[in-house]
Amino acid sequence: MKAKYALGRRLALAALVAGLLAAATGCGGGNSERASKLRPPVQVNVAAEIGDKRVSVSPTKIGAGPLRVIVSNQSSASSRLSIDGPRLRQSVGPINPQDTATLEVDVSPGQYKLSADGTAGVRPAMLTVGPKRPSAQNQLLLP
Repeated sequence: MKAKYALGRRLALAALVAGLLAAATGCGGGNSERASKLRPPVQVNVAAEIGDKRVSVSPTKIGAGPLRVIVSNQSSASSRLSIDGPRLRQSVGPINPQDTATLEVDVSPGQYKLSADGTAGVRPAMLTVGPKRPSAQNQLLLP
C-alpha cells in the first residue's frame, strides 16, 4: 500500500517540476527588450475629378504619409488616373465615364502630378506634400 502512495507522490512531484520548468522557459522568450513601434499617420482621403478639360484635386496640400485618392471620372471618355512624384509612379483604371476608382499610396514630401492618361488635352492637377504627419499612436477608435 505504501508503494502505491509513494508512486503517486513521485508522479505528482514530477508533474509539478515539469510544469514549473515549462512556465520558466516558455514565457517571454528571454531578456531582450521588445521594440515598440509607433503607428503610422491616419490615412488621408483626397478627392480627384477627371473632367473634359482638367483634373481637379482637393485638398491640394497635405502632409506625408498614407493617402487614399478617390477619383471620379466626369469626362466623356474612359481614362486612367496616374500619380507621379518623388519615388512614386502609380495609376488606376481605366475608369469609365461617370464611374469611380480608388488608389492607395504612401507619399513622401514633394510635388505630385495627378494626370488623366489616355485622354488628350486634359490638364493635370498638382498635389503638394509637406512634412510627415504625426503618428496616430494615441488616437482612439482607429482600425
